[in-house]
Amino acid sequence: MNKTSALFPPAFWAFALSLLASVYVHLFVQATWVEQKTTVQVFVNNQNQHYFLQDEKTVSIPDAVPYEKSPLRQQALDQSREKPAPGSQWVFEIDAQTGEKHFSTLKASPHFGAWSLLPALVAIGLCFLTREPLSSLFAGMMVGAFMLGKFNLLDEVLVPAFATPNSAGILLLYLWLLGGLLGVWSKTGAAEQFAEFMAKRYVRGPRSAKLVAWLLGLVFFQGGSISTVLAGVAIKPLADRSGVSHEEASYLVDTTGAPVASLLAFNAWPLFVQALIFVPGVAFLSSEASRINFYFSSLAFSFYSLLAIFGALMVSLNFFGFPAKGLSQAHQRATQTGRLDREGAAPISAPELHINYVPPGYSPSVYEFLAPLVLLITIAVGSFVWLGTPKVNWAFGLALSLAVLIALSKGMRLSQVMDGIGTGLKGVVVAVTIMMLAITLGGISAEAGGGLYLIELLGDRLPYYALPAALLILTIVSSVSTGSSWGTYAVAFPLAMPLAWAIAEAQDISNPQLYLSICFACVLNGGVFGDQCSPISDTTILSATTTGCDLMDHVKTQFEPAAYTALLSAMMWTLAAVVVA
Repeated sequence: MNKTSALFPPAFWAFALSLLASVYVHLFVQATWVEQKTTVQVFVNNQNQHYFLQDEKTVSIPDAVPYEKSPLRQQALDQSREKPAPGSQWVFEIDAQTGEKHFSTLKASPHFGAWSLLPALVAIGLCFLTREPLSSLFAGMMVGAFMLGKFNLLDEVLVPAFATPNSAGILLLYLWLLGGLLGVWSKTGAAEQFAEFMAKRYVRGPRSAKLVAWLLGLVFFQGGSISTVLAGVAIKPLADRSGVSHEEASYLVDTTGAPVASLLAFNAWPLFVQALIFVPGVAFLSSEASRINFYFSSLAFSFYSLLAIFGALMVSLNFFGFPAKGLSQAHQRATQTGRLDREGAAPISAPELHINYVPPGYSPSVYEFLAPLVLLITIAVGSFVWLGTPKVNWAFGLALSLAVLIALSKGMRLSQVMDGIGTGLKGVVVAVTIMMLAITLGGISAEAGGGLYLIELLGDRLPYYALPAALLILTIVSSVSTGSSWGTYAVAFPLAMPLAWAIAEAQDISNPQLYLSICFACVLNGGVFGDQCSPISDTTILSATTTGCDLMDHVKTQFEPAAYTALLSAMMWTLAAVVVA
C-alpha cells in the first residue's frame, strides 16, 4: 500500500467526489417540480363552512381556488420550470356527474432526477466502507445540504433540525428518560436479576433464550422505536447470560418490531396510514372508518411481514435453512468461542451501560426490573386506548421515577442513584447523536426529492402484474434511503394508490379492491423493510444500541435474510395480482 492510499483511503475519495457532484448539481442541474395533491374528506357545518378533521380537531378550510387555476398543478409547473409561489394551496374540483366538490391541498416539491438519491447513497455507502456511522451520516448530510445550496451547515441545517420539537422529544426520551432508566437498572442490578429469574424458570440455553426473545418481540407490538426499546432492554440481559450473539439478538428485536407493529396494528399505524390512502370516487376508501377497515382487510397480503416474523422464529430455533450466512456465523462464533461480538466490533452503546455497579450491601430484586417495565407498558398501551395517542414520555418518565423510588426506598443513597443515571446518559449519547443525524439526513433526502423521483419513475407504463413488485422495490429504496417508513408512506401512498386504481380501471381488473389491497400491502411492507435494514433508521440504530451490537454488523447480518424474504414476497404479490385480475 502506498502512502497516498494510506493517507487517503477509498472512502475519502468517494466522499470528495460526492461533495464535488453535489456542488455541480446545485450550480447546473435544474430542479423538476412535481405536483403533490392530498385529497381530504371535507365536512360542512351549520354555517355552510367547510372543514376537515386533523388529529381529531376541527380545522377550517381557507379560501380554495379551482384546481385548473392553481399555479401548483402539474401543467403549470411544467410550463414555468421555476420555483412556484405559493408553496401550498387549497383547491377544489367539481365532479362532472354528481356536482360534488372535492377539496385537496396542492404542494409543489422538487427533485433533481437520479441526483436526488446521492445524499442517502453517500451515507449508506460510507457506512459499509468505513463501518463508522457518525461520520458517514454527517457526510451524507453535507452532500445533501450542498445540493440544496445550504453551505452554512450550522445555521441552515443543524440548528434548524436540532431545534425542532421532534429533536427535543428525542433528547428527552432516548437520552434522559431511556438512558436514565438503563442507568438505574445497571446501578441496582435489576436487569441482571431479570436474566437470572428467566434463566431459572424458562431458559435452558441459547435456543430457549432466543425463543423467549422472539415471544417478547410479539408482546411489544406498540410500533416504532418504542417497541424496539422495550424488547431490546428486556432481551439484552437474558441473551447475554445465555450466550446469544449480539447479531442474533439485534436481528430478533428488529424483525419483531415494525413487522409485528404493522400486523398487530392496535397502535398508531392505521390512523396514520388511512389519512394517506383516500382516492376520489373510490367508495371503499371514502371515509376514515372504511379506510381503517381496508387497512386491516389488506393485512392478509402482508407477505413480507408474515415471512419475516416466521424467519425470526426459525432463527430463534437455530434453523438457518434460508440465506442467513452472517447470522449463522455469529451463532457458531458465540457457541464455539463464547464471544458475543466479532473481533474488532464497535458497539454504539457504551459497554459500561451493561455492567452492574451495585453498591455494597444493596440487595437487587427482579421486581425492580419488572415493576417499571409493567408500568411503562401499561401507560403506553392504556393511553393509546383511552386517549388515541400513546403518551410515551409519560410512560418512560413514570417508569424512571418508579425505579428511582424503589432504589431509594431500599436504602440506596441519592448520590448513588444519580451516579447510575449519569452512567446511563453517557451510555446512550452516541446512539442518540446518530439518531439525530439520521433524522436530519432523512429530512435533507426528502427535501432533495429522492422519494418523489423514484415514484415518478414508474409513471403509468407498467402492466398491472408488474406494478406490485415495482411499488415494493421503489418503496424499499426510498425507505432505506431516508431511514423512515412513515416518511416514505407520506410520499408513496398518495401517489401509489391513485396509480394502482387507474391501472385497475384502464386494464380492466376484475376485482379492483383486491388488486388495490395487494398494491397497498406492497407499499406498507416496503416501508417495513426500510425500517429494518436501513443503517439510518431509528429502529435499526436502537436495535443495535439496546442489544449492544455493532451497528453495521447488525445491518449486514439482517439484510441478507430480509432481502431473500422481500424477493419471495415480490413473487407472491405478482402471482396474487395475476389471480385477482
